Amino acid sequence: MSREERRQNGSSGKGASAYPAPVRELIERFAELPGIGVRSAERLAFHVLKSDEPSAMALAQAIAAVKKSVRHCNQCFNLSDSDVCSICADGSRDRSRVLVVEQPKDLIALEQTGMYRGLYHVLMGRLSALDGVGPEDLTIGALLDRVRSSGGEIEEVVLGLNPTVEGDGTGLYLAQALGELGVPVSRLARGLPSGGSLEYANKAVLADAILGRQSMGGGG
Repeated sequence: MSREERRQNGSSGKGASAYPAPVRELIERFAELPGIGVRSAERLAFHVLKSDEPSAMALAQAIAAVKKSVRHCNQCFNLSDSDVCSICADGSRDRSRVLVVEQPKDLIALEQTGMYRGLYHVLMGRLSALDGVGPEDLTIGALLDRVRSSGGEIEEVVLGLNPTVEGDGTGLYLAQALGELGVPVSRLARGLPSGGSLEYANKAVLADAILGRQSMGGGG
């Protein structure tokens, strides 16, 4: 529900009009966040009001810094505060292996296991005909270009997509496209529950999935 709809429907409570305009605006902004209802938005707003000015301004500055400084890595599309993320810039990483994930949060979950030392590629989503998401809406083209331009340095692409219908469909599309380039393709083992998400899996499950990845064909 939009802020205008909340104003018209009075969804922020009968006493909402008693709040000063800046407080109403803050509540409405918090209520737009995922998983935050009006009551939670009010609690957050009052927490900010009760905080001292340096703490409140530090929060505002942190939000501004994220929007101004954080971008996507030019190589893998991970979140970064520079043109190339710290993982791609790390000379000790195994550059012969690229693990493909849907979102930066999936990359973070896998990286926390400490079991993978290769590079990554973030698709920024997954193929979904129902949602109108096609290959051109993701970074699939950049991944294929990356493999082509590697001069054979990339020896394996590991698919770390979420085990959902859309994730499996995306994996099949990538396996075919990468197979045509002659690069071996594997996927994380099904230690991950079907229908689950990488960000909610524990480290042990993710570590088993990395070690037990399975081939999907491709290569010479």
